[in-house]
Amino acid sequence: MHPSTNIETVYTPGMTRYSSNKKWLCTELPVTEYKEAWNLQSNLVAARKDKSINTDIVLLLEHPPVFTIGNNGGMNNLTVSTKSLEKAGIPLIRVERGGDITFHGPGQLVMYPIIDLHAARLSVLDYIEKLEEVMIRAARDWGIMAQRNLANRGVWVGKNKLGSVGIAIRRGISFHGMALNVNLSLEPFGWINPCGLQKITMTSIEQELSHRVSINQVCEAVKRHIETVFGVELVMTSLSDLLGEDQF
Repeated sequence: MHPSTNIETVYTPGMTRYSSNKKWLCTELPVTEYKEAWNLQSNLVAARKDKSINTDIVLLLEHPPVFTIGNNGGMNNLTVSTKSLEKAGIPLIRVERGGDITFHGPGQLVMYPIIDLHAARLSVLDYIEKLEEVMIRAARDWGIMAQRNLANRGVWVGKNKLGSVGIAIRRGISFHGMALNVNLSLEPFGWINPCGLQKITMTSIEQELSHRVSINQVCEAVKRHIETVFGVELVMTSLSDLLGEDQF
């Protein structure tokens, strides 16, 4: 993913951050089909905008294997045939987030925040940098010194990319988000130019450490760092409670 965005509203950099007593709802989902999660995000964006839900939301999940292409992407960055993808049973989906082509799969922790950026007093750049900071701090918990690369947003370990950012904004509400490689198979990244970049290598926490890491442990670390970086308290809720009739 890539930080290019589908933006309908312009925000001013340097806005005031959240107060420490701000609460976000947080829902952890099982491995979820991409289109199902995409539809859920769209519904939550609409509910957040019309204030059926008055609280910002974070979804944490994994996807089955899928390639997605953002609004800046082209098929030229798919380096194998579409028939090869069909044979492998991996769908290719075009979405409205910024950026080019990427891969999602089990073992990659995906975070989709549904946030009213204006109410949060966050500029788009502030928001992207905070998503990166969450991943940087989570990687550091395992002794991995990840960093930003302004040539391509996300987080990197040397010349290898560990985590990606790709967002969209609809009527001031952000969705899509970030993906942190924990223990997924990296082979499918070899079938694309990830994020539209040639001759780059993707990495994972597992690959950097040369041993297995629990995605549940990384998820717990990410939740802690969301609270610290964004200055919020996460309130865990189930999907059924989130989508309850009293909310819509």
